[in-house]
Amino acid sequence: MNSVRAANRRPRRVSRPRPVQQQQQERNNAAAAAAGDRDDDVPADMVAEESGPGAQNSPYQLRRKTLLPKRTACPTKSSMEGASTSATENFGHRAKRARVSGKSQDLSAPAEQYLQEKLPDEVVLKIFSYLLEQDLCRAACVCKRFSELANDPILWKRLYMEVFEYTRPMMHPEPGKFYQINPEEYEHPNPWKESFQQLYKGAHVKPGFAEHFYSNPARYKGRENMLYYDTIEDALGGVQEAHFDGLIFVHSGIYTDEWIYIESPITMIGAAPGKVADKVIIENTRDSTFVFMEGSEDAYVGYMTIRFNPDDKSAQHHNAHHCLEITVNCSPIIDHCIIRSTCTVGSAVCVSGQGACPTIKHCNISDCENVGLYITDHAQGIYEDNEISNNALAGIWVKNHGNPIIRRNHIHHGRDVGVFTFDHGMGYFESCNIHRNRIAGFEVKAYANPTVVRCEIHHGQTGGIYVHEKGRGQFIENKIYANNFAGVWITSNSDPTIRGNAIFNGNQGGVYIFGDGRGLIEGNDIYGNALAGIQIRTNSCPIVRHNKIHDGQHGGIYVHEKGQGVIEENEVYSNTLAGVWVTTGSTPVLRRNRIHSGKQVGVYFYDNGHGVLEDNDIYNHMYSGVQIRTGSNPKIRRNKIWGGQNGGILVYNSGLGFIEDNEIFDNAMAGVWIKTDSNPTLRRNKIHDGRDGGICIFNGGRGLLEENDIFRNAQAGVLISTNSHPVLRKNRIFDGFAAGIEITNHATATLEGNQIFNNRFGGLFLASGVNVTMKDNKIMNNQDAIEKAVSRGQCLYKISSYTSYPMHDFYRCHTCNTTDRNAICVNCIKKCHQGHDVEFIRHDRFFCDCGAGTLSNPCTLAGEPTHDTDTLYDSAPPIESNTLQHN
Repeated sequence: MNSVRAANRRPRRVSRPRPVQQQQQERNNAAAAAAGDRDDDVPADMVAEESGPGAQNSPYQLRRKTLLPKRTACPTKSSMEGASTSATENFGHRAKRARVSGKSQDLSAPAEQYLQEKLPDEVVLKIFSYLLEQDLCRAACVCKRFSELANDPILWKRLYMEVFEYTRPMMHPEPGKFYQINPEEYEHPNPWKESFQQLYKGAHVKPGFAEHFYSNPARYKGRENMLYYDTIEDALGGVQEAHFDGLIFVHSGIYTDEWIYIESPITMIGAAPGKVADKVIIENTRDSTFVFMEGSEDAYVGYMTIRFNPDDKSAQHHNAHHCLEITVNCSPIIDHCIIRSTCTVGSAVCVSGQGACPTIKHCNISDCENVGLYITDHAQGIYEDNEISNNALAGIWVKNHGNPIIRRNHIHHGRDVGVFTFDHGMGYFESCNIHRNRIAGFEVKAYANPTVVRCEIHHGQTGGIYVHEKGRGQFIENKIYANNFAGVWITSNSDPTIRGNAIFNGNQGGVYIFGDGRGLIEGNDIYGNALAGIQIRTNSCPIVRHNKIHDGQHGGIYVHEKGQGVIEENEVYSNTLAGVWVTTGSTPVLRRNRIHSGKQVGVYFYDNGHGVLEDNDIYNHMYSGVQIRTGSNPKIRRNKIWGGQNGGILVYNSGLGFIEDNEIFDNAMAGVWIKTDSNPTLRRNKIHDGRDGGICIFNGGRGLLEENDIFRNAQAGVLISTNSHPVLRKNRIFDGFAAGIEITNHATATLEGNQIFNNRFGGLFLASGVNVTMKDNKIMNNQDAIEKAVSRGQCLYKISSYTSYPMHDFYRCHTCNTTDRNAICVNCIKKCHQGHDVEFIRHDRFFCDCGAGTLSNPCTLAGEPTHDTDTLYDSAPPIESNTLQHN
């Protein structure tokens, strides 16, 4: 396409400046003609200086006193420095004058001394203000005082602004590098002169000025190497014909419909006062405004506005037209430009083809009606410190193996996505600020594989990062926050790496993986999100490891609708709802996580949630460490579950599960609760040091309890109540601070091969009406504190207080008008209620209200009364998680 364009484009019009030799010859002719009318003793070169247009008011008339060698070379950096510092070698020696007489010698010396030493600074500066740059350099070579005055920054600022128009010095220390500085903050004493030296040799596009410049050679003497053109096309033609080295200054103005095809390493920079790029505007309405072609690998364009503004903004042929078009095998620098396109069918900047590798920096690519920056077809390039905003489509597109380096760009308020990589697009994105785009801040699709490092992606009107349709990518050490939807979305067989990011304060979730999504989610800090920190659903199977997921307004990790995944070595804590939810057919593997300090349950399996929970630390939750309900059947093994305020594990509402080889301890209520038709299997667990019972089975609970060690619990090692019927086989129940096993409230059980020993109250207690199947159990060496207290005539409250419930005969006293909720032990009946109308109720768990001091008459067997309420016949029931509010 580009070769066809190049062949068909119109020929350049080249307005050639007159050659320097021709100008010099004309001046010499004029000088010779003038010399014919003067006295023979006047030097010809002095006459030449006084001749020509404007000679009457020429500032150079002041220079008659000293005749310096004629010099026409422009003051480049080296020549100007040489002129100011090496006076004797270049300009400082005056021509020896013939000694006319002693009188003339005496007159000359005082005049010279007065001019050099006594003439006021203000007068000398006024004289110097009429000089151009080369003459100032020569004057600086006369003496130390002149050197100081000729380097006055105000003099050089006036000259500088006359030539270049900049109101701040534009420094050019090396090829391809320009920047403006604040003179007051610059270390060099005269930045205006330094910049003048750096920029001196160049061509100027200044419409209407070229004719004036070439018509006044005396006025602009010494500036022969400055060339002036009326159009950019003419200046580019001058480069091609070797009139100058390729530095082009484009001065203030609007340049319309010029054909700017750059095929050589030219440097083109805007030159204007104030904000330079606002004053220099290059616009095309028919074709691409700038086209860089092969041969322009070191070209530079900077400090200007580049616009493509077609009349028919939606015409399809304009999809190949752009503000900047950078083609194969060229690597120009685009710097400090404002880039605008009103075309709705083509991008503002298009970088396309193998070897296309520009540097675009400090540019503003905004308010375009299509894509801002489009990189495709194996193109590369470096794109740094650009402002990319309010574009109708993506701020940046990367496609078809494009692989740019994009650093420190500000990509925001787009009317579509911020950055879109697709169709095998790649790229390295570093330290960009991407925010407030209408769709995702960063979208990856169709085998694209970008690397995104240390960016901020935030306040997206939908999500932060969206990876879909087999997208990939590496997202590392980014800050992803305050997006309206999930911070990261992964779906449809995509497999990105999300590592070391902070994902926080989202208006929905942190990371959302659905629709067969995959991915590695590793080492992230995920917190403060309105929904789950990580959500996995619909057959998705990511690897989630080494993350911190905390302080969420919802749950930590939510796996549902057949979600899967390997979730390992994460720290999940201080979330408002469950640390981990597993539901609706999901089967994740949770391994070696720390799940703690939650405001509800630690891990919650419900509605057929399955999976594996192994080698985790689950502790310090306001509810249970683990809850299993409604058909859920997880494998829970080798975990440590402790510090739950509502127990260790709660299995209820037909919950199942294999609970094996866990250590369950120091929970405020029972280590394991089994209730409401639940039927788990517990094997080889150690359930100990609970602040309540070891295992509590009630309300129709079942289960197989096999080969568990249950010890040092405050209440019964195993409590079976209210129509429950578990099987206990080969367990060891010992060192309890109450009973070993208690069975009450019409429950039954099968007890086989259990060892029950060294429990304080006794080994096995059966309430009235309980029938138990027993075989090969060993009940031995228990302390039997209840029977001992009864035999000693003690009130049973003495050994239980109101914190435990010894099982024995209890009674009512009609004389003392006790209620159905009061119970009196056998010794208090004999002693405190002797002769009263009493009634045997049953053999069951209770503590003695007489000894507790809750009856009208004081107990004569107990010590000081203890305030308490009614007798509790079971351990306090656990709090069940209410899922209705979360779905």
